[in-house]
Amino acid sequence: MRRFFIWSALAALIGLLLAGGGYWAYWNYYARFQPVVIATHQAEIQRLLDEASWLTGGGGGEPLYIIGYRDSAAMQRYERDEVPKLRAAGVEARIIVFARNDREGLAQSTAAERATVAELWLTRDWSLYQRWTATPTSAWSAAGIPAADGNLARAAVVEAGRAFVARLTDALKSEGLGNGYPVIVWRDREGFMKACACNDSRSWVFIRDDLNAPDRVAAPGSDAPTPVTPGVAPESLPYPTLPPLDPAESEAPAATPSTPAAPAGPPTPRAPPQASKQDDTTFF
Repeated sequence: MRRFFIWSALAALIGLLLAGGGYWAYWNYYARFQPVVIATHQAEIQRLLDEASWLTGGGGGEPLYIIGYRDSAAMQRYERDEVPKLRAAGVEARIIVFARNDREGLAQSTAAERATVAELWLTRDWSLYQRWTATPTSAWSAAGIPAADGNLARAAVVEAGRAFVARLTDALKSEGLGNGYPVIVWRDREGFMKACACNDSRSWVFIRDDLNAPDRVAAPGSDAPTPVTPGVAPESLPYPTLPPLDPAESEAPAATPSTPAAPAGPPTPRAPPQASKQDDTTFF
């Protein structure tokens, strides 16, 4: 009986360890990358997004909001790798940038970045955003853009962007969203608002699934073969372009028809064979 209790306790311990390990694996490799469903602050979050000065490269369709700052490597990767897939699914990516506050006396943004953020919030110039993100941070001087530091109006625009991020972060934290940028907000096919702190690429697949976006798209200018549909004949190849013929060959004189010869008369009949006798023939 004592051995039975020992084995039972050991089996229960092993079961608990397996269940704990399975739950940890589920949370670590799947659950923690899932988006958060916004349940109580949908109206407030939607109003904040509508009032912000977002940027877009077009596309139309359902909007998806990407909130982040210039030096966020995860945001740059998301724009480069995922936005073309979303656009292929008819989704319009709307980007909202802000200049981070100083942290413990250390500046988290440069004067050129603050000037550019203020200009983007005021003009919503997509071409300026493309030039900014295509230039290394150390090489961007914001030439030709009015400075935000020392300009009361433009400094207020920078602070308005920071206030927007603070209010949005508070509303999302109350819904259970963690820290991380870029913050992405969208609505799924059933109309539920969702949010993701998508600093890890393993969370991006959930957005594609919600919006029915492809996992990969063909690169621009790629010479991918055209798929052939079964039962449908492929298009005929174009007729090749031939070089012009030499005039001496193309304008050769036509052959003169010759006069047909007169038909020949009937053949002369042959004489019938004559019987003859051979003396040296012997029959056996």
